[in-house]
Amino acid sequence: MVKNGHIHTPFCPHGTKDALQDYIEKAIQLGFTEISFTEHAPLPDGFTDPTPNQDSAMKLEKIEEYLQSIHTLKLAYKGSIRINCGLEVDYIEGFEKETAAFLNLYGHRLDDAILSVHFLKYGANYDCLDYSPDAFADMVDKYGSLQAIYQNYYRTLRKSIDADLGPYKPRRIGHMTLVKKFQRKFPYIDEPKQELLEILDAVKEKDYELDYNGAGTAKPLCRETYPPEWVAKEAIKRGIPLIYGSDAHQVKELKQGYENLISSFA
Repeated sequence: MVKNGHIHTPFCPHGTKDALQDYIEKAIQLGFTEISFTEHAPLPDGFTDPTPNQDSAMKLEKIEEYLQSIHTLKLAYKGSIRINCGLEVDYIEGFEKETAAFLNLYGHRLDDAILSVHFLKYGANYDCLDYSPDAFADMVDKYGSLQAIYQNYYRTLRKSIDADLGPYKPRRIGHMTLVKKFQRKFPYIDEPKQELLEILDAVKEKDYELDYNGAGTAKPLCRETYPPEWVAKEAIKRGIPLIYGSDAHQVKELKQGYENLISSFA
């Protein structure tokens, strides 16, 4: 076990308030030699968070405190564990310029970063894809079919890979099959395998990485890694690096899904 590349913090409005030091001490105990704190970056200027509590991401006024806190801990734990200061940046269709402007301001201060799709554009509005089963059900009604949501998600994911977000664009694509978070309640039998393979080809062409995310294994309506095993194996065939990420939002989740990932490639 080496790196956990996707960890959230007490700066996350929808997480817990477990202390940063507790995450680090637990990571050392678990045998990690490198971790990346990747808090949800502030949403782009002009974008309205569609979730009920508008708590999807860290507020902009907290970014300096966040960056300085991680920097201080990097120095304090030097020699014990490598700590990367990072962000999970949302790709939001239509807000590419605003996202690039944010990254131009803060990207040079990051050691690591993830680019993820949580929000899907539908007409002039946006939905948070992974908020809750009830919200997802509302999306199915609005879209008219489950297939239409999957198509929009993978279309948006592909746009995130191709988007010009400037020189500090994250090079790791987050939980690429997040659309399957509620799959046990909303089963989609005809998995778009060709579309997923084409996305992998695009990731390879850009020389990007994949977040091999264990959080889905702990979700009762998912019980699967993001991406699933067969996609991960196709990524390996293409030479795409897979970076384990727990996507922990509390200390006890720091190793979630890890055994599933390891057993798949034993």
